[in-house]
Amino acid sequence: MNLPASSSPEQVFDWLDTAAEKLDPDGLTRRLRPRGASSTELDLAGNDYLGLARDKRVAGAAAAAALRWGAGATGSRLGTGSTELHTELEYELARFCGAQAALVFSSGFTANLGAVTALSGAESAIVTDKYVHTSLIEGCRLSRTDVAAINHCDPAAIKHALATRRKPRALVVTDSVFSVDGDLAPLRELSQVCREHGAALLVDDAHGFGVLGEGGRGAVHAAGLAGEPDVVTTITLSTALGAQGGAVLGPRRVIRHLVETARSFIFDTGLAPASAAAALAALGVLKSEPGLPEKVLTNAVTLSSRLRATGFRVSNPEAAVISVQAPSPESAAEWAGRCAEQGVRVGCFRPPSVPDGVSRLRLTARADLTESDVDTAVKVISESAPAGVAS
Repeated sequence: MNLPASSSPEQVFDWLDTAAEKLDPDGLTRRLRPRGASSTELDLAGNDYLGLARDKRVAGAAAAAALRWGAGATGSRLGTGSTELHTELEYELARFCGAQAALVFSSGFTANLGAVTALSGAESAIVTDKYVHTSLIEGCRLSRTDVAAINHCDPAAIKHALATRRKPRALVVTDSVFSVDGDLAPLRELSQVCREHGAALLVDDAHGFGVLGEGGRGAVHAAGLAGEPDVVTTITLSTALGAQGGAVLGPRRVIRHLVETARSFIFDTGLAPASAAAALAALGVLKSEPGLPEKVLTNAVTLSSRLRATGFRVSNPEAAVISVQAPSPESAAEWAGRCAEQGVRVGCFRPPSVPDGVSRLRLTARADLTESDVDTAVKVISESAPAGVAS
């Protein structure tokens, strides 16, 4: 083995500069863009679907909880990090979504890591849609078992993978609403395939919860799968509820198993009480204003149809997420930057973040968007577009 020659401490991370230089010419460099507390930008980049992040009822509940319970959870959920707020939130989430039980994590990412790793293992095969969220992909990697990534939204391919698996158990993993283009997974068909082959179904409903289903109960509820004994759902509290955190919902024995084995639950500090209180308050708002999800969907359809009418290649939104294709990573970044300069913040998705390699603007509709907001968004996006992008 040839060891590197001795070098100075300043040279140890020189390889990082080389790696960064490779990203720059392709327009793939990521940069933090801090926003102010009172930004006047029109936000079409965040995931505050119901417009509750700044709602006084929600923010007020967070502030009151911080004063009562302290700034942090002080420990893991199995130590000192479980409060009465966590227990109440878990009960209310399960009841609202039609599940037997729920378990709150510090984020949607850790909820997915915990669910995938705890529900797989040496005796399991995992079959996943190849466009699932990165948190699910990381969970599959950490599972250390056989993983088959299948063509997007293809129940027949998943059926084949289950039928030819080499392990006795199986877990099928999918998003409900895919976070790049906003398309909806065929959940009923996937459930049927799973039952034909004795597999469990794990659905990340981060972008369906609060937007789809009766009163915003989510895509799993809308598909008639809520409370089913072989279906597990994960959600975030940072999208429709405008708070922070994540949760796993499912059969009681699944939740019990996660408490015993999910490392991202056992060894992580619990969700801050303020975030738990905010999520509880936001869930209360959603219950009292069940028309909010329909406003999200209406605004998503309006925004996408208006942009499509100008000649852009726009996805058909099945929830709040809309994508507008760009010619290249560089043009997508420049396009998003020009929009921001004119007061409209949009998302910019480029490789390697997008599994299909297509760069795009990613827009999110909100319940509180006005007709004037939509007019402004369409005008700014159109006027900022790269030459020739609209057909």
